[in-house]
Amino acid sequence: KMMEIMTKEAGTVQLRELVKKLIPESIGKEIEKQTQGIFPLKDVYIRKVKLIKKPKFDITKFMELHNDTDADGGVAMLRPEAEEAQNLITAEVKA
Repeated sequence: KMMEIMTKEAGTVQLRELVKKLIPESIGKEIEKQTQGIFPLKDVYIRKVKLIKKPKFDITKFMELHNDTDADGGVAMLRPEAEEAQNLITAEVKA
């Protein structure tokens, strides 16, 4: 019964929504409700999740997510970078 509930919950949503369900333990609470007639369970938690099949990668959805943001790519630093904070590997190449 528990496997059926977990499979049903995980199979109907996207990966992002599944993570949002796993964090507040809503699937564990659903398992508690559904199994009360069989055996009174308490403190049901899902502690490990295994990804069996790789989700389909949709490049258009990916690009929509990244093109919707209006934030800049960054701003120039107002003060110069300290010498000890500079990357030593690229500093040797420049020298």
